[in-house]
Amino acid sequence: MPVEWQPVRQSRTHELVLQSIEERVLAGELKVGDRLPPERELAPVLGVSRSALREALRVLETIGVLVAQAGRGPDAGARIVRNPDDALGRLLRLHFALGSYGLEDVLEARVILERSSFEAAAQHASAAALDEAEALVAAMGEPGVDVPEFNDLDTRFHVQIARSSGNQLTSTLTSAVRESVRPLILRALEAAEDWPATAAALNAEHTELLRLVRAGAGGKAADLAEKHIRGFHGTLVNG
Repeated sequence: MPVEWQPVRQSRTHELVLQSIEERVLAGELKVGDRLPPERELAPVLGVSRSALREALRVLETIGVLVAQAGRGPDAGARIVRNPDDALGRLLRLHFALGSYGLEDVLEARVILERSSFEAAAQHASAAALDEAEALVAAMGEPGVDVPEFNDLDTRFHVQIARSSGNQLTSTLTSAVRESVRPLILRALEAAEDWPATAAALNAEHTELLRLVRAGAGGKAADLAEKHIRGFHGTLVNG
């Protein structure tokens, strides 16, 4: 059934456009994959200017629920998507940089999320998902791996475990929290006096974490995950 669009009030126009689109998503009238009408059609139906409509669409794109494709034809226009990971990571990283959250807040959030992730992964992760995590651990153990690459692989490992836990929201939040401190962790790794030894020690814990998950030892994996996070991330809080 086609979506029925209604004009919105002109006051704070772009927010009212956002509200109008949100209401249709919540009502189930707009779903993932649906396309919005072209701007030239939607703006007059809503009773707003095209600039106000574009502003609302940019907000939706920023928060990861819409992607706009330029051009003409069936693939052009704005499409409803489901991509919260990058959007939440970006927003959280900015708020962290602005001081909305302190390092200790982020540390405690990581501990709670990742304890849950590792414990659940020990019960629910598929062999294929853990094979992907193992490949990341192997890549981190390669001779000569540099700090930025290690940091990227490290992030991917923790997010992979969260994804394998079977809880998509936990995965998204874990990714966002880890991404929020990625630049800080990168600088701390670069400042390590003995980088090869630091990398080896961190990856030894990754290896043991993965072994515990494969063995179904969720409680022990959760305890080690907390020790792992507090060990390095904790130095950032206390430093």
